[in-house]
Formats: sequence, C-alpha cells, structure tokens
Amino acid sequence: LEKLREFDPATQRSLDKVEQLVLTPTSFNPIIAQQIQRNQQDISSYLSPEEIELLNIGNYPEGMQRFLGIAFDKPASLLDYLPTNTLCVIDEVEQCQAIYKPLKGEQPLWDFEPGLFRREVAAYELSEALGFDLVPPTVVRDGPFGEGSVQWFIEANPELHYFTFIEDHPETHDQLRLMAIFDIVANNTDRKGGHVLLDSNGHIWGIDHGVCFSGDFKLRTVIWDFATEKLSADHLSALEVISQQVPLRVATLLNAEEVDALKERVEWLLENKVLPYDPSGRRVPWPLL
Repeated sequence: LEKLREFDPATQRSLDKVEQLVLTPTSFNPIIAQQIQRNQQDISSYLSPEEIELLNIGNYPEGMQRFLGIAFDKPASLLDYLPTNTLCVIDEVEQCQAIYKPLKGEQPLWDFEPGLFRREVAAYELSEALGFDLVPPTVVRDGPFGEGSVQWFIEANPELHYFTFIEDHPETHDQLRLMAIFDIVANNTDRKGGHVLLDSNGHIWGIDHGVCFSGDFKLRTVIWDFATEKLSADHLSALEVISQQVPLRVATLLNAEEVDALKERVEWLLENKVLPYDPSGRRVPWPLL
C-alpha cells in the first residue's frame, strides 16, 4: 500500500492520513488453533480428515472456539479488563437467572469421570444439532467456585412433570417424543419425571444431563410411552445430520469411546426406524420423580 487515509462516506472525501493500521482476526479460530499448535496438543481425534488438512496448510476450520478451554487454562472475558472498583449494572434480572454447577460441587461417581458439567453442555449442544430445542442454553463458565456449567433457569410449576404431561397434556406429546429420541442418542442415565419441565409458553424442556453420554449403554428413563412407535421422516432427517460425524461442539466435550458409542446409537435408530422398548421393565431411574 502506498498510503492510507480516513474516509468520509457523506462527502466522499479523504481525510487525515493514517500512519498505522492494526488488523485483528475476524474470529477466535486462528488464535485458538495457533495456541493449540504451540502447546503441541493433539485434537486430531475430534477432527475430520478435511479439517486436519485445513490446519496443516494454515487454514482454520469452523468451530475451533469449542477448543477454547483446551487452548487456554483460563479464557479471559471483558470483565478481566475492568478496574476492580467497576460498578456493573444488570438490567432485567429475572432474565439472568441460571443454574450453576461447578466441578468442585460434584460428587464422585464410579462410572463417570469428574467433569459432569461438561456433559450438561454437551446435552445442550446435541439438542441444538438435532434441532430439537429441548435443553436450555448451557455454557461453561468460571464462577465463584471455579469452572462449571451455567444453564438458563426455566421457571416452571413443580407440580407438573412427565407423568402429568403424558396423562393430561396431549399437546406436549410431540415434544416428549423428541425427548425420548434425544435420551436414546444422549444415553441418558437419569431421566426422572421431574427432569421434564413446562414453561409459560407451553414449551417442554429437559434438565439435569450430567450423567449422559456413557460409552456403555445405560439408558434409564421414565419416557417409555412411545416405545415401538415408528420414527417420522422429520425424526430421521434430524438423526441423519449427526450420523456421519458427531458435531465438534459435542465431540470436544466427550472422549473418543463416548463419541463412537453415540454414533452407534444414532445408526441403530436410523436402521430400525423405531423407538425401542424395554422388555425387562428395569430401565427406569429411581426415584421416578
């Protein structure tokens, strides 16, 4: 470039001369990818061959932001750059309520590794990838007790639950069918009746997904009323989306065995085109609510 000048779009005239211009990345993808390469971290098991090739030639595939927690021990936020005496004002507090589940508050389980909060986030990402919109928005955040999941709080009537919906609210059944499919794909080990909520807009939400995505088939759910029903064309189309490759936003939160098992469950549904049933009658959580 010979020279740079500021430009007035109203008059179409050049203004002051610009001595220096700093160009920043349009996304965090290059920064995250470079940091991972600098740390010599291997993420190849989470990438397709095409994405690995892009990285090798210096390009950056979409979705690299999901590796933020791998690239940096403690990702920064805008709040980190504010003075310690900054006054923050939160407008519409009722819209900011959330459920915070930190790693430090988890109880050790013999069949799940520490970090159950990541499975909460993976459940949300899976619901979004399927287009089901069943899990409230959930993200990883560093809160007062350390890293954990933060999920949008759903205000619901605690007297209503899956069993009241299935008996008295037939208008919710289509959404409950989606939840039955979702729980199979996610391998939900703890779908209690109280983990199904109805908001003021008539939308069904599922919560508490910390014990999902095991590599072993551990499905335990109260949603068996749709067993043996055939999957619709829309259901199958949604499953096709993740049948070839588990979305990175989900895969990066699981281990390789769990990712492979998820794909196998999707393939079973696509092949059989039906919701399974439980001949043993024992694949239910306890307590039921």
